[in-house]
Amino acid sequence: MRKLVYYVGVSLDGYIAGPGGEFDFYPLSAEMAAWINDRYPEAVPTHIRRHLGMDVHTPNRQWDTVIMGRGTYEPALSVGVTSPYAHMRQYVVSTTLGAVDDPAIAVVADNPVALVRRLKAEEGRDIWLCGGGKLAGALIDEIDELIIKSYPVLAGNGVRAFTGAFRPTLFTPARRRDFDSGAQVTWFTRA
Repeated sequence: MRKLVYYVGVSLDGYIAGPGGEFDFYPLSAEMAAWINDRYPEAVPTHIRRHLGMDVHTPNRQWDTVIMGRGTYEPALSVGVTSPYAHMRQYVVSTTLGAVDDPAIAVVADNPVALVRRLKAEEGRDIWLCGGGKLAGALIDEIDELIIKSYPVLAGNGVRAFTGAFRPTLFTPARRRDFDSGAQVTWFTRA
């Protein structure tokens, strides 16, 4: 069965973005960027791959499907990109977005849990939960693995990694990788 993997960058105080959706405040070293691009190439949006010196057709290694909330999808839309991860199946969970004029994007207005359960039952690579915090909070019971990129910065305010009901959920650290910028990537599996 496929896993739902929440792969996300987080500040020391638990934010995945600033109050306006900012994410450029994370200190990303060249070492970490190269590692991310090699280890998780599918996490690099299709439309910026060439700018990073990456082949647009770099094969997916971990995931073949991405699920994101509207706030995660908006930065691409704001620059006229309707299909930011054209190398994967793309789902945007939003009650306010409406239809997108791109057959590569499926907008899901309700019941993200049913969507994830259906996708998990299919054959294929794992499923990437790209963000945001409200969607992650709704899918807490479906998340099988966390891959947290922890950055040594305080945001003070913004989009939390998880929002929603109080539901303590245990995960077990599986491994950790440190980078020269002071950032770490930690893998957690559901306890």
